[in-house]
Amino acid sequence: MDGLITGNDIGVDLALRLLGHMRTEATSMGLALAGCVTDRGGHVVASLKMDGAPLGALPIAADKAYTSALWGMRTSEASEASLPGNGDWGFATTLGGRMIVFAGGVPVIVDGAQVGAFGISGGTSAEDEACALAALRAAGIG
Repeated sequence: MDGLITGNDIGVDLALRLLGHMRTEATSMGLALAGCVTDRGGHVVASLKMDGAPLGALPIAADKAYTSALWGMRTSEASEASLPGNGDWGFATTLGGRMIVFAGGVPVIVDGAQVGAFGISGGTSAEDEACALAALRAAGIG
C-alpha cells in the first residue's frame, strides 16, 4: 500500500544491550544514571534505573527518548532554537510537556534507518549524551 510508513522497531535484545552498555559507561564515569529505550513511536521497550540514580532521572530519560524518537534527532539539537526569542521558542512546552530540549536523547539508527531512541538522565545533560553515544558505539551502532 502506497503512503504507509514501513520499517522495523528496535527489539528488546538490542534495547537491553544498550542499557547494559549505559550501565558500564556510567560506572566508569562515576555516575548513577537511568536510561530508557523506545521504539520509533516513542513507546518504552526497556528501561533501567541504576542504584543511586536521582528519583526523577527515569521519567526524564523516558521523555528524552520519546522526544528523540518522534523528531528523529538528538534532543540537544533543539536547545538553541527553543530559547526565548528564537524560532522555536516554547517548543519545550509541546507534546503535553514531554518535549525535552537539552542533551541526553539520541535516535537509534541501524542500517541507515531509525529503529528507536535512547534517553539517559541523572548526570549533567552533556554527561547523559556522552554516555548514550558511548553505549551506541559499544553496541556497534554508533
